[in-house]
Amino acid sequence: MQGLRVFGIDFTSAPRRAKPIRIAAGHRQGPVVRLDGLTALDTLDAFSAWLRTPGPWIGGFDLPFGLPRELVVHLGWPTDYAALMAHYAALSRESIRERFAAFCDARPAGAKFAHRACDKPAGSSPSMKWVNPPVAWMLHAGMPRLIEGGVHLPGHLAGDESRVALEAYPGLLARELVGRRSYKSDTKAAQTPERLIARKDIVDSLEQGRTRLGVRLKLSHAQRDELVADASGDSLDAVLAMLQAAWAAEQPRYGWPEEADPLEGWIVGA
Repeated sequence: MQGLRVFGIDFTSAPRRAKPIRIAAGHRQGPVVRLDGLTALDTLDAFSAWLRTPGPWIGGFDLPFGLPRELVVHLGWPTDYAALMAHYAALSRESIRERFAAFCDARPAGAKFAHRACDKPAGSSPSMKWVNPPVAWMLHAGMPRLIEGGVHLPGHLAGDESRVALEAYPGLLARELVGRRSYKSDTKAAQTPERLIARKDIVDSLEQGRTRLGVRLKLSHAQRDELVADASGDSLDAVLAMLQAAWAAEQPRYGWPEEADPLEGWIVGA
């Protein structure tokens, strides 16, 4: 197999058989990214073990890598990235929820949450949200494992430079292709024909290379069917994150702007 190995990880803070962590594996050759396969991990320990996959590889991880500086400073938490992540990991979810809720309660309607600089251009949820979606728990469960796994976190923390982990956000790429049309749901009743058509449109666009990333997805017929059929959208999200990582691999500083805050981080392509 030739080309750079790339991964996309659709992360969940509470993986289980019915809702595992999905990993898309592929490799990039020039402008083409070939999907080699999809893997499901149904425990966080399995995720930790997977992170030690020997390099070289670059992965796009769909979970926040940092917290808003405004929030961190307000709470009096460490402003050094490694120290902040260690502090955050040591707190219970209940303790985090209490602090975040108190922060939000003291702020005016419409501006409850603090945001990172990358949130607006990416259209992502603030990384301090603990419900709908619970990205604060994804940060709490995921980042300590990435750090413990010794992967390289560009802009944040030096590690094994043959295993590079970047923050991805599949929704950013999906919106470029289908706008605000919904393409996924974990709720059976909401797994509609309209969402299936949206997934098909996303896959068609990726195969034709109709994105600003300048890469084209190569799939087998069976893989295409699998991505369209997965109504949860998790498999497709993993592939979208993989393509974001493949794009970042060719960019200076992995696509991080010069002014990006190393405490907050940056979302690939934002």
